[in-house]
Amino acid sequence: MFKVSIISLLTIACLQLHAQQIYHKKAKLMGSRFDITVVEKDSVTAYKYIDTAITEIKRIEKIISSWDAHSETSKINTNAGIKPVKVSKELFDLIERSLAISKLTDGAFDISYASMDRIWKFDGSMTEMPSKESMKKSVENVGYKHIILNKKQQTVFLCNAGMKIGFGGIGKGYAADKTKKLLISKGVQAGIINASGDMNTWKKQPDVKDWTVAITNPMDKHKAFAILPITNGAVVTSGDYEKFVIFDNVRYSHIINPKTGYPASGIISATVFSLSAELADALATSIFVMGIDVGINRINQIPNVDCIIIDDNGNIHKSKNIHINENTK
Repeated sequence: MFKVSIISLLTIACLQLHAQQIYHKKAKLMGSRFDITVVEKDSVTAYKYIDTAITEIKRIEKIISSWDAHSETSKINTNAGIKPVKVSKELFDLIERSLAISKLTDGAFDISYASMDRIWKFDGSMTEMPSKESMKKSVENVGYKHIILNKKQQTVFLCNAGMKIGFGGIGKGYAADKTKKLLISKGVQAGIINASGDMNTWKKQPDVKDWTVAITNPMDKHKAFAILPITNGAVVTSGDYEKFVIFDNVRYSHIINPKTGYPASGIISATVFSLSAELADALATSIFVMGIDVGINRINQIPNVDCIIIDDNGNIHKSKNIHINENTK
């Protein structure tokens, strides 16, 4: 009887597992395309959870948007050089983590990039490089060290008039992390939050297979150079294969060094794997600025983080724990 009961329970568990299906929905959120996927037993339950996720992302956008005049972020920017602004603990903590990443990357990541003058155009209209003087001037108000946090008062102060902060390099990853955590707390068994390429996954597909992520071949964006399994983790790719300019046979990325105003070069794609989409999001952009050698060295020092970099000659560079078949490119 005991053996039969165990077999019966296993059979029931398998039937319940395979009764689950994958449901997903696309939505335009935070100015980008989000694709939310959940594994559930029926469509009514699944889409209820997806709508919950969409509501959460909209809530986050209202806090971190620099375009919404009523957001906490806009209030910080409006009071730059004037006075500290008291903010919610959620935003305060996000800014505090952002500054920690700035220190980790020696300023390659900097939320005060929003202060930068937009002297570079990547729409085909540029005919010559900006002058060195204009590049230097464009970053005069950029500098994470001029963002002052008061933990006790829970305030944020931008020291210089004209300073601004923005979360374009970390916000979607943050939203993916928060939404994943919310859905797990609601009992969603498995899923993916894909925030326009900033992905965070949990558990497995209904057939017990890992989720997989295809990394775009930057030499041919319609193909993948690798397909990798991912479970309970995040992956983010930054690339310049759509936004770049070329002067004197040098390819300049749309990712600008916030310290110099000079575009990154030498890298066309950086993919970061981490437990957190927020961290992966920030690091993927930072690698472009830090460069291949410094970027990989820095990634190798961070626990549970790995990367794959493709340079502008199509060569693949990997952190120490990444193993892929390079012939797949």
